[in-house]
Amino acid sequence: MRVLLIGKGGREHALAWKIRRSPLLSELILWPGNPAMVGLGRRLDLPANAALTDVVKAAAGAKVDLVVCGPEGPLEAGIADLLRAIQPAIPCFGPATAAAALESSKAFAKEVMQAARIPTAAFQVIREAKANTVRTAAQRFLEERGGVVLKASGLAAGKGVFVCTSSAQIDEGIKRLYHGDM
Repeated sequence: MRVLLIGKGGREHALAWKIRRSPLLSELILWPGNPAMVGLGRRLDLPANAALTDVVKAAAGAKVDLVVCGPEGPLEAGIADLLRAIQPAIPCFGPATAAAALESSKAFAKEVMQAARIPTAAFQVIREAKANTVRTAAQRFLEERGGVVLKASGLAAGKGVFVCTSSAQIDEGIKRLYHGDM
C-alpha cells in the first residue's frame, strides 16, 4: 500500500513513524515533510506551497492508495473532497470540508453542539470585529461565571485561546486576538 502523508509538524512526524511500521506499507510518501522525516519516506516532488489540486494530481500519478492528512488547513481547504472527486477516488483519512468545519470554525462547532444538545460551556458568538463588543461580553461572562475563555474562530494553530480570570487578562487576550487593535 502506498500512503501519502500530508503535513510537516511533530504530529505528522509521529504519524510517519507509526505508518512506516505497518507490514501493509509498500511506500510512504511525504508532503511537504520536514528534515527530521527524511528517513521515514520519500518526499513528494512539489514545493511546500503547491496548490492542493497539484498535490491531488501528484498523488494520482504516484498511484497512492491512501492519503493521511495531519494538519487541519488542507482539510478545511477541501483536500479530502478533491481526492474523492478524482477517478479513481483516493481514500483520505480526514474529513470532508463540511465536517472539517467542526475544527476550523469554533462558532460552528459550538452551534452544532448546542443544536444537538451536547453539553458544552456557555458561549456567545460575536461576529462583528470590534474589540469593545468582545470586551463587554467577556466582562459579563467574567462577572457572572468567574472566568471566560476567548477563542478566535478559525484555524489558529493552538494560539487562538485565552483563559481569563481577570479584566487585565481579558484586555491582553483581546489585544492579542486583534493584534493590538483595541
